[in-house]
Amino acid sequence: MVPTRRVLMRFLVIAAFGVTVASCSTTPSERTDIDTRARAALDSLYRTTPAAQSLADSSAGVLVFPSVTEGGLIVGAQYGQGVMFKGGRSEGYYNIAGGSLGLQAGAQTFSQAYFFTTPEAVRTFEETKGFEVGAGLDFAVADIGASGAISSATLQKPLIVFVWGQQGLMAGVKVEGQKITRLEAD
Repeated sequence: MVPTRRVLMRFLVIAAFGVTVASCSTTPSERTDIDTRARAALDSLYRTTPAAQSLADSSAGVLVFPSVTEGGLIVGAQYGQGVMFKGGRSEGYYNIAGGSLGLQAGAQTFSQAYFFTTPEAVRTFEETKGFEVGAGLDFAVADIGASGAISSATLQKPLIVFVWGQQGLMAGVKVEGQKITRLEAD
């Protein structure tokens, strides 16, 4: 029997939920490790894209996932842990989990940062339990021009997403969803 699209999508949702539930808390040493890796990832972003530093300075919050791992063969999954910085201070720990379905093969890791440009955007994110990327907030993937500046159209959005540092190879066309969940302290 060939699995139907509905069966595969149910599997993706259950798998993403299982990964999220299995890692809903962090220890003090894990939080320190996440902080260190997130700050190093941001430093890397700022070196390659200086406009991101000025965006961070004016943002109400920056949620950084220093390493998101993604892999798949027809059915895919991704997972990573990150930290929300407000005013340069760690203000909460999160995981990102997702699934995908489509013509895809490979594995990769990458860094991802969400720049919340307004206090209202941060508040919407924090009030939404299990924030789904693309739902609830109007966002833009960072559009960097030839001059190295972020486009003015991008800057009008309350949420700007950067993805950088891809390593590995992931090819294909896919439909995916991501969910960000707050981690509790042990």
